[in-house]
Amino acid sequence: MSKQVKTIIMRDYQDRIGDAADALVINISALKGTQTTEMRNGLAKKQIRIAVVRNELAKKVMDSTELKPLKEFLTGHTALAYGGQSVVEVAREIVGLMAKMPAIELKGAILDGQVFKGKAGVMELSKFPTREEAQAKVVTLVVSPGRNLLGALKGPGSTVAGLVKAIESKLEKNEPIAKVG
Repeated sequence: MSKQVKTIIMRDYQDRIGDAADALVINISALKGTQTTEMRNGLAKKQIRIAVVRNELAKKVMDSTELKPLKEFLTGHTALAYGGQSVVEVAREIVGLMAKMPAIELKGAILDGQVFKGKAGVMELSKFPTREEAQAKVVTLVVSPGRNLLGALKGPGSTVAGLVKAIESKLEKNEPIAKVG
């Protein structure tokens, strides 16, 4: 392959994955053409992309990105899965596809600089909460004490308000109010 062609391919890789901070490395070479198309179309609906790469050229591009730690997984047939809301979502989708397409090989992934190696690492990553899920948990934890306090205050307060309302309605009807004690 000529140097010009390699430069064009590397520029294409840079355009595709240059600003990606997280990605998943997989091997999809054992899949049939129809399975690959089905997988790509399904993932594209979720803004997840699959890019089959030439290892040495991808390594050169990754040297200047946050994906540099993934270079160790660029051996044999390699594809990068990236995009979506986060690499956690990408991992979940790929792991979910493995039920129908067990020929997918999980090589590794990176999330915020942390490397997940092999199938076990990617499976672990797929169980992480996404950014939105983590934010929702934090909000729930922050709001819970206030909600509990409001419930504690509202409970007795509504009882007192009910008593006042009953007394008010009896007074309006000129009915006697029973004395306690």
